[in-house]
Parts: sequence; structure tokens; C-alpha cells
Amino acid sequence: MSAQKAALRGNGFTFKQFFIAHERCAMKVGTDGILLGAWAPVTQIDTILDIGSGSGLLALMLAQRTSEKSLIDAVELDPAAAQQAQENVQASPWNPRITVHQADILHWTPAVNRRYSLIVSNPPYYEKGVACSSTEREQARYTTTLSYQTLLSCARQWITEQGMFCLVLPAMAADEFIRQANQLGWLLRLQTDVAETEHRPSHRVLLGLSLQAGALSHTQLVIRGADNHYSTAFCQLTRDFYLYL
Repeated sequence: MSAQKAALRGNGFTFKQFFIAHERCAMKVGTDGILLGAWAPVTQIDTILDIGSGSGLLALMLAQRTSEKSLIDAVELDPAAAQQAQENVQASPWNPRITVHQADILHWTPAVNRRYSLIVSNPPYYEKGVACSSTEREQARYTTTLSYQTLLSCARQWITEQGMFCLVLPAMAADEFIRQANQLGWLLRLQTDVAETEHRPSHRVLLGLSLQAGALSHTQLVIRGADNHYSTAFCQLTRDFYLYL
């Protein structure tokens, strides 16, 4: 049994240090979010903004990886998901450091005059297509409710001068996202291309953007080896979270 299946329960996902309930969330815990939460750089990070927090997965992963002084704001549009995120946070060891806000990121502003040294998002990335079973799932999947340009503009509004904006996207969407980011003054600093196996093309990309110029670190990550078990690199990245790694 894989680590992911072993940790999955009917109403959520069990990690080493916390549990994520997600039955009221349109988008469930998945590899995309786990990769982003484990990959985003956290050195000297003291303020974090999670845009489109969903179940609170990224906020909790980053709370686990950062010091007790790091404060996290998690903003989620859907009331049911925001309530579930709040419950997940309250049940975790990091409740005092995470604040969940049920709000539209387009109209939300921090309660205090705060900018963020790290902003993360696992955003909607599909163009409008076949209607989903609920409005909440459409909001979570389609860029009609949060376009790339809007997401980039919101992140620019709240990032610190040296801050990093990190997100996960389908590989086929990366070039267009980077193009739009460049037009708004963002510079690509980190990129990890993610493939399921060594012989398959990359299907996801992890991106780190900054408003400051600097060298680009471009790497690759293969999730599974030839034996279909998790690769050494994937295990090293996620072992602090998956129960059986």
C-alpha cells in the first residue's frame, strides 16, 4: 500500500503532525498541494499569505516548517471550506500562528499593515469548460473566478521587497503564466518540473517568482522510480509529512 493511500481516510488525510478533514471542500488533499507545501522556500520567512487556502493544507504544512515567530494568513472564498480550514487549524499544534479569513481575495486586506515574505497558492488553472457539480467546485477549478493576472496583481500588492511568490501549475500552463508574470514585473527565480516517472513528460511545475532580479534555479523532480515506488528525491522532499515515508 502506498503512503498516500495508507494516510487517506474517508473524510480526510492524516499527516505525521496534523490531520486535514476535507469533505466540505471542493478540492481535496492532493499531490499538487503537498508538493508545493514541502517545496516552497522558508528560510528567514516570518509572514506567509496562503491565497485560496481550501482545507488549510498549505497553511498547516508551512506552519510545521517555520519557526514559532512566523505568522500565516489563509484566505478562502468558499464559506464551507473556510470553516473546515478553521477547524483543521484549531485541531493542529499551530492554531495561534494561523488566521483563516473567509473572504474574496480581490476585496480582502490584512487586518494589520502587513506584507508577506512568502505568498503561496494552489490556484484554479482550468479554462472554463464542462459545468461542475457545484459552484464551489467551479470556483476551485476554473480561472474565471481568479485569473492569472488577478492572482499576480494581488500577490504583488502584498509581497515584501525580497519576498517570494510560489505556486503549482500544470506544465502546459507555465509558459503563459510566466509571460503574464513578466508583464507585471515578476521575475522567475525557482522552477521545478515534476514528472510522474522518468519516462513521462512533466505534468506539473512548481514556480517561485520575485520582484528582485537574481539567478534562476531550474530543477526536475520525478515522483516514482522504475519499481513504481516513490523516488528518493520525492521521499526526501515529503518525508516530514507522509506517515509512511
